Amino acid sequence: MNKSILYLLVFTSLLATPACKQDNEKAREEFRRRRGAVEQTTTQPTAPAEDPARPDVVPEDNTTAIPETEAPTVPGDRVVGVKDGDTFELLRNGQTITVRLLGIDTPEKNQAYGQRAKQFASDLAFGKNVRLIEHNKDRYGRTVGTIILPDGRNLNEELVREGFAWHYTAYSKDKTLANLEADARRFKRGLWQDPNPIAPWDFRKQKPAPVDNSKAPIPAGATKRQVYLCDSSGSGVYHYNTNCSVLKRCKEQVVTVTEAAAIREHNRRADKTCSPK
Repeated sequence: MNKSILYLLVFTSLLATPACKQDNEKAREEFRRRRGAVEQTTTQPTAPAEDPARPDVVPEDNTTAIPETEAPTVPGDRVVGVKDGDTFELLRNGQTITVRLLGIDTPEKNQAYGQRAKQFASDLAFGKNVRLIEHNKDRYGRTVGTIILPDGRNLNEELVREGFAWHYTAYSKDKTLANLEADARRFKRGLWQDPNPIAPWDFRKQKPAPVDNSKAPIPAGATKRQVYLCDSSGSGVYHYNTNCSVLKRCKEQVVTVTEAAAIREHNRRADKTCSPK
């Protein structure tokens, strides 16, 4: 319908209604109100005709989710052995190297907290790829350095932090290690729970009580059979042949004696590693 005709009809109906005794101003106001309503109705946008080439239905997303790839292997050397809390075997390019942690000293294996220190270190590092920061070589040919774990933590520091190692002040002036030990002492973590902890370097100096083997029984033929022993105060065994791997590690003179003398005079026992079958 033409808008002009529609406006005229609305205005005429207002003026012609005998029941409404409004003055001209009210009539105009009502006209304006109705006119606005009519314009709003007539100008309401209509939905566009459906385009067959562009349907309203959104097509289903058939995209296949890309599976997550496995995390890349952490580069570095793989920990393949834990000798004790501060000594490890690392596999590098198919070769095994022995690593001694720098600046710390864990309890000996036969010392209080020695096995717990080894287990703690093993839980953190064994079977994992780590980063080794090399410092130098010690007199035993071991690589001395710092091991960085896959999560970025410093293994040397973690052992001291949790009370499973001492700061080895004879070889280190590291302030971080010193502060970590002070905290471990204060909060009595790990070995600091012991009322009288003994430093590993002092423990190693302690000599076991001598064993009197002067009357110990000897095997048949021991008075004639020759054996070999490492002339070191730290050795307590004798060996049946010079090819024994334990004997080859001897840094002192290798002494040849009878088995009877090795038992009764040198207080030695047979090395089980290379015992004859």
